[in-house]
Amino acid sequence: MENLRFSVDVDAPAQHVWNVMLDLDTYREWTGAFHEGSTYEGGWNEGDEIRFLGPNDDGTASGLFGTIVENRPHEFVSIRYLGDIENDVENREGPAVGLHESYSFSETDGVTTLVVELAVPDEWADDMRGMWSEAIVTIKRLAERA
Repeated sequence: MENLRFSVDVDAPAQHVWNVMLDLDTYREWTGAFHEGSTYEGGWNEGDEIRFLGPNDDGTASGLFGTIVENRPHEFVSIRYLGDIENDVENREGPAVGLHESYSFSETDGVTTLVVELAVPDEWADDMRGMWSEAIVTIKRLAERA
């Protein structure tokens, strides 16, 4: 298991960065770094189940699903993964089970530091490093555009 951490300073208030990251329309933009056409189903409130999905060529979807463990609006959100989805079928026994991911937003003088932390299986680490490095820069760009 490898713990990954990504951080970026965004010239925008925390509430705006939060909205860019979690609102469905902008979520679809920055998650292109993971899979073109990515989306989510569910909600971001504590206890909500959420499914992160990307389309497959055959019309099915694959991704991860989990539960929102903690949500402090405009400050922090934490996800615990319950499994993965392959071709529309949930798997509650794969390597994603029990993984955690969190997003922290801290604002000082109108600049928000966004920190993404996640634990991933070693075999996912290189891919996740590359995808999250691109995604966090895209979030910054989207949040700072006029």
